[in-house]
Amino acid sequence: MSTMSERVDKRDGKLAMAHLYVAFIALFLGGLCGLLQVLVRSGKFTLPAGIGYYQVLTTHGVLLGLVLTTFFIIGFLIAGMSKTAGTFTEGRRKTGWIGFWLMTVGTAITATFILLNQASVLYTFYAPLKAHPGFYIGLALVVVGSWISGFAMFAHYRAWKKQNRGQVGPLFSFMAVVTMLLWLVATLGVAATVLVQFIPWSLGLVDKIDVLVSRTLFWYFGHPLVYFWLLPAYMAWYVVIPKVIGGKIFSDALARLSFILFLLFSIPVGFHHQLVEPGVDPNWKFIQVVLTFMVVIPSLLTAFSMFATFEQYGRSKGATGLFGWMRVLPWSDARFFAPFVGMLIFIPAGAGGIVNASNQLDQVVHNTIWITGHFHLTVATTVLLTFFGVGYWLIPHLTGRVLTKEMNRLAIIQTCIWAVGMFFMSAAMHIEGLLGAPRRSSFSTYGNSAQAAEWIPYQIAQAVGGTILFIGIIIAIIIFLDLAFFAPKGETEFPIGEVAEAAERTPMVFENWKLWIGITIALILFAYTIPFIDIIQNAPPGSKGYKLW
Repeated sequence: MSTMSERVDKRDGKLAMAHLYVAFIALFLGGLCGLLQVLVRSGKFTLPAGIGYYQVLTTHGVLLGLVLTTFFIIGFLIAGMSKTAGTFTEGRRKTGWIGFWLMTVGTAITATFILLNQASVLYTFYAPLKAHPGFYIGLALVVVGSWISGFAMFAHYRAWKKQNRGQVGPLFSFMAVVTMLLWLVATLGVAATVLVQFIPWSLGLVDKIDVLVSRTLFWYFGHPLVYFWLLPAYMAWYVVIPKVIGGKIFSDALARLSFILFLLFSIPVGFHHQLVEPGVDPNWKFIQVVLTFMVVIPSLLTAFSMFATFEQYGRSKGATGLFGWMRVLPWSDARFFAPFVGMLIFIPAGAGGIVNASNQLDQVVHNTIWITGHFHLTVATTVLLTFFGVGYWLIPHLTGRVLTKEMNRLAIIQTCIWAVGMFFMSAAMHIEGLLGAPRRSSFSTYGNSAQAAEWIPYQIAQAVGGTILFIGIIIAIIIFLDLAFFAPKGETEFPIGEVAEAAERTPMVFENWKLWIGITIALILFAYTIPFIDIIQNAPPGSKGYKLW
């Protein structure tokens, strides 16, 4: 039987840290662009040197929504798989480095053309907005590089399984495989639209593009992207937090079930982002909305499992009463406090997601800044605070340093600053969205209408919140630099929880990858085949001239 490593191999740690360096650079640059955005929206600030509003908007969305998240997640997963499934072989590690450099080069190419103002096409890069071909080529390299890193992880897990026949894989490694599998299947959509539509179009090889096809392929990717962000946070909640607080994992089987359900139901649901778009049969929109609501089940399973873990730990410490266990949780430990705040904020974030996916309610908030506020609660708060919490032990573990009391205190302060800043900014975005303020618009586009004047207080609140959040980013960067280069040398634990003794045995059916991948493919084909054929056959006359379709 394979045993878990005490610490991540230094060679694997170097690969993981390379991803984290890029992630935190993206955090600073993307956060700076976010600050500029909210200042411009307030009407009190003008961008200098001819910089365009949509230029910083695109940079903010790409760097934080794609670059920061993807690099951090892959670095985290590589480190966790090295810890739980053993050191990577030289070949798999080289594969990981190839993936890293492809992603990094792709990011540099994409960022270059955004900064040159030749790719101000927003995070969603909807046609008919057209960017320089380099923008799309760079994004394609990022996606392909992430696939290569994923293949290295798949091979590593398969090797562990061969050496440990008849055993369920380590929980962290199992979750890493599900996460990268979801990413691989989901990014097929964005890769298809970029390679087959946008790159030929931007190069002038074709003169028309089917806009509805491109949006459908994007949102085939765009919704599971949210779960690509969330699943690594859930991994930290399920596997790491129990160890951090001194408790046990409530149920290994329940954790695996929730991840399998996310794989099944997070991909065939992209139409719920296109509820107000013509050209898609309403019946298929309804079917995908139903499938969208299925992800409520694993979300509730996760909430139940986490609070069961907290309660079990509290009872073991003598806590009594309905919420007595809350008093014994380690509130002064930033490794716990930051992710826990993220968990709490996911409650209103999840409620907002239900609004977005509901046909009638979505009519009110669709394409308003409510949607932006929702994303800032999910990825920019729940996910990012959890990632910060992971960083407080992962970075010193990989660099051979320790989180000092001073840095832990600063991390607690950073979490509080983040929560306050997001309260101002996201709450203002939600309210302004209900008042009809459009998404993706600058102050100069509003005009002098009475309705636009009604939005001004909320835009100022967003600027206040965004400024507070940027202070939080600066503090996060200071902590990162300290843990990477300046903190005292020492040993920091990579916390991997143990399963509670009373937990049920994990069924081997969770390792039946042919079954789960087969069901995933069947659901995707069911949800997309007929409507996609309809979209192509009933395309407007202009788009039918697009010869690649």
